[in-house]
Amino acid sequence: MISDYRKIIVKAEKLKTENKKFLDKVKKLAPKDLDIVTHELHEQAFKKIDCLQCANCCVSTGPLLLNKDIDRLAKTFKTKPSIFAEQYLKIDEDNDYVFKQMPCVFLGNDKYCTVYSDRPNACREFPHTQQRNILQKLKITYLNTTICPAVALIVDALKEKYKV
Repeated sequence: MISDYRKIIVKAEKLKTENKKFLDKVKKLAPKDLDIVTHELHEQAFKKIDCLQCANCCVSTGPLLLNKDIDRLAKTFKTKPSIFAEQYLKIDEDNDYVFKQMPCVFLGNDKYCTVYSDRPNACREFPHTQQRNILQKLKITYLNTTICPAVALIVDALKEKYKV
């Protein structure tokens, strides 16, 4: 991760308590324009943050894999889902499939995902700030502020917009 992105993450880590309180207030306030505002801020943030210069999500946190993700990846590797799962996955404390190791085994040295077109749904949807019903995703948004510099920028901008 480049140093400017690391600085954003470090700042977000220092602001964890403040960000949690803010997002809790936003949830109670339930602004009607939250999706529109967040989507605009998402677009702005990703003009500043290049995922291929970061890849912190692939380095520090693993996705939950659904059966359809396992099936798709097994097909990519021309193997059975059970064999794919045995080789790459483990079951976590919530009884969900996750990768055995982090950084993600499919993250190349160039920070490109070697299974990008077949990546798990959780990877496709990350960081969730581009989705609908952001109000329902504020908890994951809070958690992602210390993983994704773009999310940290989005939350900073939301604090400016909603000053609650």
